[in-house]
Amino acid sequence: MSALSTLTRRSIAATFLGCAFLAPAAIGAGVTEDVAMGIRLAELLRAGRSVVSNYQTLINDPALGDKHLDSERFASEVIAVYSKNTGQAPFSGELANRDRRLLEAQIGAMREVVDEQQDDINRAGIGFKGFVPAVFARLLNEKFAAKVGNEALVRVTAPEQLVRNRKSLPDAWEASIIVSVFSDPKRAKGEAYTEVTEVDGRPAFRMLLPEYYTDSCLSCHGEPKGEIDVTGYPKEGGKAGDLGGAISIVLFK
Repeated sequence: MSALSTLTRRSIAATFLGCAFLAPAAIGAGVTEDVAMGIRLAELLRAGRSVVSNYQTLINDPALGDKHLDSERFASEVIAVYSKNTGQAPFSGELANRDRRLLEAQIGAMREVVDEQQDDINRAGIGFKGFVPAVFARLLNEKFAAKVGNEALVRVTAPEQLVRNRKSLPDAWEASIIVSVFSDPKRAKGEAYTEVTEVDGRPAFRMLLPEYYTDSCLSCHGEPKGEIDVTGYPKEGGKAGDLGGAISIVLFK
């Protein structure tokens, strides 16, 4: 792997959308743009998961049929959540053609996922539908790859012992960063890791953003460890603030 300098993997003098990274003077303009775009993609993914999480009670209400949660409403709320969390709309500012194309593909993929889930979301007489944030993210990222996988990839992974779906197992690069970088107690919590390397033989910018359990995660991933949660998996015994996963971004050069 061809890594960025130690300086460029460390935080920093500037902040973009709430994520620390190097000031433009410290790294090349191309990498700065990739960092900004990687964060936009990650924040849109997070916004989508938040909307799915916020509507779990509605989605799983067996007494209701049509939940009126169609793709139009969903996409509108995702953009609102993104804008609230970051302080700006996803398409704000000067965007390169590639960046606009990737954001449009991500939102389009979200719409397709929600459209395809309508029968389950609106099925009366059944409680838990299984359409949880993690499932939404996996389906979203698969559709995104089908649309623009020659330009970019987004996935959610986690420390190997926490992965519930084998499709989400970390690759060698992700596993190495999770083990050797994110576990460093001296590293600023939440700090993303970036590197210019190769993916499938192609030069690429890679970014890994750590994610930590919050209280809302613990109903499925908390204690007691081993107890079966609502999704049918044993709980991991995690606590709020523990590393629970990571968003992985690839932007091909």
